[in-house]
Amino acid sequence: MIFIHQIEAEETFSVRQPVLRPGKPIESCHFEGDNLGTTAHFGLYEHDDLIGVVSVYKVNHPISSKKEQYQIRGMAVLQEFQRRGVGEQLVKKVEHHVKEQKGELIWFNAREKAVPFYQKLDYKIKGEPFEIPEIGTHFVMLKCI
Repeated sequence: MIFIHQIEAEETFSVRQPVLRPGKPIESCHFEGDNLGTTAHFGLYEHDDLIGVVSVYKVNHPISSKKEQYQIRGMAVLQEFQRRGVGEQLVKKVEHHVKEQKGELIWFNAREKAVPFYQKLDYKIKGEPFEIPEIGTHFVMLKCI
């Protein structure tokens, strides 16, 4: 049985670390804004096992003039569960949450290899690629909700 529910920031670390910060200390999995009241974290479980996580922050990006913007960060699915629709379910959960919050836009910095995944969900690249040290090439992607 698969289900998604809201979780605490610290609960995301067990998935963030092996997927997004391999070989780095667990402390590197804490992101600025994780514990703000406007931030939400979601976990996707298969039975009792947490296999995917995503976080959404109320943060505006100067790339858009929309007032109510939300940023996706920390999107991660354990490797053995990738390419099974888990990520898509998490993104759709975030979109639903943002709509409930009266959000107008979702944006994020996508790793180069993740761009095709997000494009299939109607997210668009905005601007030029950029480098995040020790992580790689990224693109700002966005979607009006």
